[in-house]
Amino acid sequence: MQRDEKQKRVIIMGAGGRDFHNFNMVYRDSPHTRVVAFTAAQIPGIEEKVYPPALAGSLYPEGISIVSQDQLPDLIRKHSVDEVVFSYSDISHEMMGHHASVALAAGADFVLFGPERTMLETAIPVISVCAVRTGCGKSQLTRHLCDLLRKWDISTVVIRHPMAYGDLFRQRVQHFATPADLDAQQCTIEEREEYEPLIARDATVFAGVDYREVLSQVEAENPRVILWDGGNNDFPFIRPDLEIVLLDPFRPGHGLLYHPGETNLRRGQVLVINKVNSAPRHCVDRVLEIVLQVNPQAQIVETASVYQVDRPGAIKDKRVLVVEDGPTLTHGEMSHGIGYLAAKELGAREIVNPKPFAQGSLRETFTAYTHIAELLPAMGYGPEQMADLEATINKTPADVVLVATPVDLAGLLKLKKECVRLTYEVQPLGKPRMEDIMIEFLSKHNLMTDSS
Repeated sequence: MQRDEKQKRVIIMGAGGRDFHNFNMVYRDSPHTRVVAFTAAQIPGIEEKVYPPALAGSLYPEGISIVSQDQLPDLIRKHSVDEVVFSYSDISHEMMGHHASVALAAGADFVLFGPERTMLETAIPVISVCAVRTGCGKSQLTRHLCDLLRKWDISTVVIRHPMAYGDLFRQRVQHFATPADLDAQQCTIEEREEYEPLIARDATVFAGVDYREVLSQVEAENPRVILWDGGNNDFPFIRPDLEIVLLDPFRPGHGLLYHPGETNLRRGQVLVINKVNSAPRHCVDRVLEIVLQVNPQAQIVETASVYQVDRPGAIKDKRVLVVEDGPTLTHGEMSHGIGYLAAKELGAREIVNPKPFAQGSLRETFTAYTHIAELLPAMGYGPEQMADLEATINKTPADVVLVATPVDLAGLLKLKKECVRLTYEVQPLGKPRMEDIMIEFLSKHNLMTDSS
């Protein structure tokens, strides 16, 4: 197609989620803008795909190419790009500044879209659960809220932040109500980690690529409440009536150092400091100090992240391989998670370092994320990575594998070692409790009945 000189030329920098949503909300039907490409980062294998014509709309009959972020300067120059729109999450302000410099040096403007421009509207009350970093405990809190709403017999649908790793057209709208739905959608480990624990609580989960259509289908089900379950540290795609944001005292200053987590910190109506039971108190106090500096109007809630191990005696005096949530360790930058702490507390003789035994793509993961110490991130963005994870676990000389991921890997992989399962849930500490805040919110929206 020849260039229309009146059209603004745009590249969207993304990672298979926020980028597509920003396009759908702002550019899909705009004749004044030409999106020449998406660039991809963070998620292995997403580049070299095409955002399909059926999603891109009538202005893009051939779809839109998705290419590696490394190609950004050349693409800007080749297509005389006017603007680069940054559209992914959990990135340091410093690193985002470097990306901006690359775009500016190549001749384009660098643009950020805010919540007001990209949120969908609905008449159904919406509660959002977001965070300042990956791995703060959003999923735990979402499950806790599901339990409360179910106790009060308030019908609820969870809408999850996108994880568009496969066939984008088939993933346009995803509906998960049973484990069979996960199999039918060929969900990756990362997807199962988010959806499976919610389904186990009889929650209905929607996700996808086109969130206008996702929301339309949710509205047709007519729940009394929508829970937005955020991903990374992104802000919601749907305007919330109650905005809950989690902070992690193991990374006490990060709320001011990462995009768009700081936006969430400054917007949140309820700020939840999780993991208070295991973090040093001076770190909790530092988080409180930051909160009072930047968002003193917010309600502050403290919670514990409490683990359960199905066979704790199997850990004592053993060589243990600890497998933790992948994104929390990688771009979430945690050097250890709750599985590591549990293995120590339960008397492991040795926590085995898997790095020398890493297979395939996991070698690249350890090279890219050098801060990961003595742990194995459960990387599973597709079949190849799942196979590499399985091979790495089987080759690591450990007596026991402590599976500290939200989904039970022993049910997905062919593991040749004894596996012990660790799960974790949020528990309230002191007041105000989330239960009290929820009662106030539901009463405000006339959703609490005498029986509730």
